[in-house]
Amino acid sequence: MSNTRAVASTYLEWAKLCSPAKYNLATSGIMSYPLAELHVSAQDLEINGPTVYGYAPLQERLARKCGVTPDCVVAAAGTSMANHLAMATLLEPGDDVLIEQPTYGPVLEVASYLQASILRFERRAEQDFQIDPDEIARRITSKTRLICLTNLHNPSGALTSEETLTRIGRIAQNSEVQVLVDEVYLDMVYDQPARSSFHLGSNFVVTNSLTKAYGLSGLRCGWILAQPDLAKRMWRLNDLFAATPVHPGELLSVVALDQLCKINARARALLEANRTALDAFFSGRGDLDSFDSRWGTVSFPRMKNGSVDEFCEFLRARYQTSVVPGRFFEMPDHFRIGIGGDPAMTGEALKRLAAALDDWGSNRS
Repeated sequence: MSNTRAVASTYLEWAKLCSPAKYNLATSGIMSYPLAELHVSAQDLEINGPTVYGYAPLQERLARKCGVTPDCVVAAAGTSMANHLAMATLLEPGDDVLIEQPTYGPVLEVASYLQASILRFERRAEQDFQIDPDEIARRITSKTRLICLTNLHNPSGALTSEETLTRIGRIAQNSEVQVLVDEVYLDMVYDQPARSSFHLGSNFVVTNSLTKAYGLSGLRCGWILAQPDLAKRMWRLNDLFAATPVHPGELLSVVALDQLCKINARARALLEANRTALDAFFSGRGDLDSFDSRWGTVSFPRMKNGSVDEFCEFLRARYQTSVVPGRFFEMPDHFRIGIGGDPAMTGEALKRLAAALDDWGSNRS
């Protein structure tokens, strides 16, 4: 009999097969950046290139963007693979890993796949999903090797302050624990840019990509920031996962990084327009409890009445609109709204969501 474990991401399966709708509020990143806007021709690309442990021009640009040296950068196929690679390097079977709750489902599923023992610390809705470092201190055990969190938080969009992260880093360092911070949404803090937590201490490991904040998902340009000795271990482990990256993707990522200011300006304008529409949607809604994250592409309101799962099916069937049921983030009375789409589509989707909630409420009054 085979002892192969069945491993899957229930959220990603739902996102790929069940979330598409004409009016889509289920995606969490900025809408796709057009290839034509990069002004690249076929003559600029090659199938194969001088990639050994990193493609030097890409390593240099990522290092410059992050304010680190290239030997701290490990390129990976998106943030998902970056998280997998980082956790696989830092955890052994039976280690305790302390993960925020609620969180992005695949983080839990990767930890389970790696046979780690999963412990939790809470981000409470009534506290605007902020982290209590004292709770983390209480949850650490003698077997804890890693603390995992997202910043901006997924699914709420809450920003964790540098002061809080510094406290977490000190608590972790006293127990010889590493801190893994997924920062894939952090570049969307436009009015008061936050520096990467990698700069807060040698026990911080950071993952990121060009996916969510820039609309460049298809490039799969992700990375890990780690101390050089740890980064070297990650490169060697990655030989088992993705020995040779797609070189045209590396070349296009270099082009994108050279144009990142322009790409970022487009993303900011799109998101500011959509946030205005989101604020209008929430105004006066007595059937939802919401937290105003101010930044990022996601919001995570609580629905006060009825089943969220049933409402999401009703919304999609009757109003051709999709949001993400909160059960995928361990909070079944919430749902996640994504506002990274085309402004015209997003505005209409929010109107349809409002109409569906009104309809839903009137049928239950």
